[in-house]
Amino acid sequence: MDVKITLLKHGPKVLPEYATKGSAGLDVMAAIHEPISIGPGERILVPSGFKLEIPVEYEVQIRPRSGLAIKHGITVLNSPGTIDSDYRGDIGVILINLSKDIFTVNNGDRIAQIIIAKHEFPIFIETEKLKSSDRGESGFGSTGEN
Repeated sequence: MDVKITLLKHGPKVLPEYATKGSAGLDVMAAIHEPISIGPGERILVPSGFKLEIPVEYEVQIRPRSGLAIKHGITVLNSPGTIDSDYRGDIGVILINLSKDIFTVNNGDRIAQIIIAKHEFPIFIETEKLKSSDRGESGFGSTGEN
């Protein structure tokens, strides 16, 4: 599968890349003109510096980087964020600071990762009754202690 990418003037001049051969996600870097500080509990939109042409039947998911989460309490707020195949704008990452310390994002910092995933276009069929199951309508927390 080919995914076309346009690198923007304000962004890093490198394509998103896999950190290792076994990586599922491609690292995304911050594309900012000057450092941005995120205070405790604050959220910001950080541009990536690139646009994508995603094939129909695929989406790009924006996910947190585990190192930022464990070391600094920084995560992607709407994780996973979805980029639809018909979106052609700058890919942005919504970061939130869940720590008690100010965190600074610098140009070129790895801030998130993207996964490219195939999805289906289901056809919903309205019905008066659904098949029963062992679980039934038991919801949140009903399958165990944790």
